[in-house]
Amino acid sequence: MLVDGMALLFRAYYATASSGYIRRTKSGLPTNAVYGFLRYLWDAIDTFKPTHVACCWDMASKTFRSDQFAAYKGNRPEAPDDLVPQFSLIREVTECLGIPNLGVEGYEADDCIGTLSRRFGEDMNVMILSGDHDLLQLVSDRTSVIIMKKGHGNYMVYTPESLYQEKGLLPRQVIDVKGLMGDTSDNYPGVRGIGEKTAMKLVQEFESIEGILENMDALTKSVRNKIEADLEMLHLSRRLAEIHCEVPLECELDLCLLEIDHERAAAKLDELEMKSLSHMMGAAMVP
Repeated sequence: MLVDGMALLFRAYYATASSGYIRRTKSGLPTNAVYGFLRYLWDAIDTFKPTHVACCWDMASKTFRSDQFAAYKGNRPEAPDDLVPQFSLIREVTECLGIPNLGVEGYEADDCIGTLSRRFGEDMNVMILSGDHDLLQLVSDRTSVIIMKKGHGNYMVYTPESLYQEKGLLPRQVIDVKGLMGDTSDNYPGVRGIGEKTAMKLVQEFESIEGILENMDALTKSVRNKIEADLEMLHLSRRLAEIHCEVPLECELDLCLLEIDHERAAAKLDELEMKSLSHMMGAAMVP
């Protein structure tokens, strides 16, 4: 199981912060995101029973994508003050659980996940845990993407079959749809005036961006004009949308074997005043 660390951490933070309550230790250290992250993670481990687990993280805001497009993710606000100290804290906790924290400067967590899913998928089935639909492009016969939905313990598991059944797309076509419609979250525009519905229809009909460009005469005048006006941005947006699966990341499979040192894990959780979580995880762990 490859875990999208930031996706889980932000989800855990906002799930509780929206109510106005921030869990803290007696010394005042905020821990709500860490607590929620561990509940999400442990529920997924308990549900899907992976033998190996690794957690992938974004290392910095500057990546090869921001080099290609300066405004990439430039619209994102600063992380809340209560969340900032939990970035390093959660890595301490996952390390105490024996789960490796992985990331490479210049790349995003998605790229690390893509690289490892391709590498480990040669020998075993891989599960990707996230809330980010961009990762659906990584679905394959050996890789499933588990999307966390609203409500604790509520998942949608995407395989090539379920992805096609729900969206009418092959995994590779997810990239082309994003290239056409852009991504407001990541702050790249795609083709101005083309939204998700039109992008999906075009890719389903013509199979790829290349197929669309080869059949411009078959498009309506309005859509054709929009694509012609934004052709350069279309190609750039598709490059930004594509997950890079050849990150120079060293990680042997053996390092990811889920073998928890119960005493070390319990000590860390007790230090963070999470005894209830320690008991819950301890009861589920089999030495």
